[in-house]
Amino acid sequence: MSGNLNEYFGSYELSPIFNNILSALITVVYVTCVLELGSFIRGRLGRAEESRKLVHICAGCCTIFWPLFDTFHWSWRLNVLVPTVMAIKLFYKGAILRDPSDPDVQTMSRSSLPSELLYGPLQFTLVMIWIGISEFMTTRGAIIMAILGIGDGIAPLVGKYFGRFRYRLPLFFTSTKSFEGSFFGVFLGSLVGSYFFIYTLGLPPIPYQLLIKYAGIATVIEAASPKGFDNIVVPIFMYWFIPV
Repeated sequence: MSGNLNEYFGSYELSPIFNNILSALITVVYVTCVLELGSFIRGRLGRAEESRKLVHICAGCCTIFWPLFDTFHWSWRLNVLVPTVMAIKLFYKGAILRDPSDPDVQTMSRSSLPSELLYGPLQFTLVMIWIGISEFMTTRGAIIMAILGIGDGIAPLVGKYFGRFRYRLPLFFTSTKSFEGSFFGVFLGSLVGSYFFIYTLGLPPIPYQLLIKYAGIATVIEAASPKGFDNIVVPIFMYWFIPV
């Protein structure tokens, strides 16, 4: 696959490394805009959960920029530039700086506790790095990012606004979920997200029965994950359930 940015430059052809640097910068601009919007939602509208989940979902959608990178050059790995920088920043702000008033703490934590950055947000960026290197432009990578970014991102919002029926799996380390969040969020969100990523990445379509199966497995794993660790547990288990 060649870098698709060349399609926008007419007769002038970008070199592979410049194409990949420019593609990485596009993701930087995208994520910066997302963080600014999340900060606005948290600061001006007072919507902490909505701010967190907007960043979560939009960060997962960085996957749609994969086709811009030219895989004929080693610099395609720059697709993980943003999550790598974010992982370092989250660790620094959550473990060292510990400033409750920091914009990232305000935007990505539930209760303005810096240590919360070391759980869901940091785990998410580490998974993005792992998938962006080992499963770049693969169906398995697309499905995992759809489950993690869209399915798991939508579920808490569905549960918050529409959740009526609560349940908890009989495991001491799990948290209470809503059936609405699990079905309409994790299951349907993962299913639709998988179709969306596979289509936008130009990957070969797979039978819908398999996508339903993967979405169902993800829903069960998400419900059974230890509280605060679903962002790492779900991708690891799905990696083994989804064939190469």
